[in-house]
Amino acid sequence: MDNDAVIPTTPIPLDDVGALLRALDDPARLWPLLLDLMARHLPCDACALLRRDGTGGRVLVPLATRGLSPDTLGRRFELDGHPRLQAIADADGPLLRFPAGCDLPDPYDGLIPDLGERLHVHDCVGAPLAVDGRPWGMLTLDALNEGRFDGWEAAIAAWVRLAGDLAAAAGRRTAMAAVEGGGLPVFDGIQAGPDLDAAGSGPAMTALLAEIDTVAASDLVVLVLGETGVGKELVARRLHARSGRAAGPLVHVNCAALPDALVESELFGHVRGAFSGAVADRRGKFELADGGTLFLDEVGELPPAVQAKMLRALQNGEIQRVGSDRHITVDVRVVAATNRDLAAEVREGRFRADVYHRLSVYPLRVPPLRDRGTGILRLAGLFLERNRARLGLRNLRLSPAAERRMMAYPWPGNVRELEHAIGRGAIRARAARPAEGGVLTLTPADLVLDDVGEGVRAPAPVTNHPGAGHPGAGHPAADRMAEPRPELALPDLPLNDAVEELQRRMIRDRLVRHGGNWAQAARSLDLDRSNLFRLAKRLGLRT
Repeated sequence: MDNDAVIPTTPIPLDDVGALLRALDDPARLWPLLLDLMARHLPCDACALLRRDGTGGRVLVPLATRGLSPDTLGRRFELDGHPRLQAIADADGPLLRFPAGCDLPDPYDGLIPDLGERLHVHDCVGAPLAVDGRPWGMLTLDALNEGRFDGWEAAIAAWVRLAGDLAAAAGRRTAMAAVEGGGLPVFDGIQAGPDLDAAGSGPAMTALLAEIDTVAASDLVVLVLGETGVGKELVARRLHARSGRAAGPLVHVNCAALPDALVESELFGHVRGAFSGAVADRRGKFELADGGTLFLDEVGELPPAVQAKMLRALQNGEIQRVGSDRHITVDVRVVAATNRDLAAEVREGRFRADVYHRLSVYPLRVPPLRDRGTGILRLAGLFLERNRARLGLRNLRLSPAAERRMMAYPWPGNVRELEHAIGRGAIRARAARPAEGGVLTLTPADLVLDDVGEGVRAPAPVTNHPGAGHPGAGHPAADRMAEPRPELALPDLPLNDAVEELQRRMIRDRLVRHGGNWAQAARSLDLDRSNLFRLAKRLGLRT
């Protein structure tokens, strides 16, 4: 950013303050607007607002960012793993500015998109934020050039004070909304427990999160639908955490993992002597969840006999232990999940219609990863940060080509496949080349996202016949075989990136085939060994 393009005003314009006040009731709009205005009036290449989470305040969650890569919003910054953020949190004054030669690694190194491929931040200012005397979060400003913030301390301090005042005002508005809403919980930011916000943004996920928070306040039975690996358990956890039962237990049952002989005992409990091995009374999952939430994962796998006995529990909250005649009343909110089409299962006679209607009082469908747009990159940030810490790197990031590949890939394995792809890619990249200044960049070749993903079987090869004139032409099976098909599935990448990815794959394949012998690999590729060395170095395969 050019300093001449910045409006050097220490007093904050009243029009800007008015726009922020009008957004107080909508934190999702308030914080991005605040950073937009800051970027207009302060000479920073990037800025971020981070809030402490609700699990002890040792993790910082980005509420909004400007000038940083899209995956930053999905990252979760642990203070113990980021000494620069810890120094800001411990600062006594309103601002803490780090010298250009500071040894403390910057958490945004490599995350500021820059045409010059500069990876490291050279001017950084941080400010701790508190509300009612309690730590709330922090505001950070970063620049790639040294001395960018010289003479701007007073202006930055004014924006920091405004950010603190807005955080306090937003908190008061939230408390007032809770009172006016009859005591129902209202959430304005980071809460304790699992974080579904990192699972992606975009219209589909935004609508789902709003719907979850609305139905959470009720006691309706919720049926969570979606493909394998989309995050149905996170939905159940958020429903519980944002309900009036949050102080009670959340009991998770994987119905698919229960043996048929024990499923009834696991759900409803048993009394001593009910069957061989029942040496004492035992409470089932319904009793353990009394006063809280029972999450029935893979509910479509329950055998029909157990479905019938669960109907009374869903209708009246009454259960009966195996071997007992006594009815026990429980106060349980049931959340069920399945990747099956239960309506089709009912039509086929494999699932009871009465149980289905009791479970599907309020259905919630979790969108697959391929429908979440740029939320894919946001979720990738969560896994990038985890692998960064695991590998002891200064930072772990995606190349622009890797971002494009991830956006184009269909993700048949959804979130679980994304997590595995980044974990494998980080290890491959770490083994293949050194991190540049502690920053390791993942390329499409590291991610190895083939057109056939996890859990999807590749189609069987089909012989391509010339069509009309061959024996059997006109027969349906022969016509299908005669349809043209591509010899090789083409990656959805720009031509240069696709060529480089293919070169990486071929070099790796020949090296494996020849036991790591570069000379033999070069001969098999019809290349001079020195030319192969230069090509491999350019592709990041050799240092």
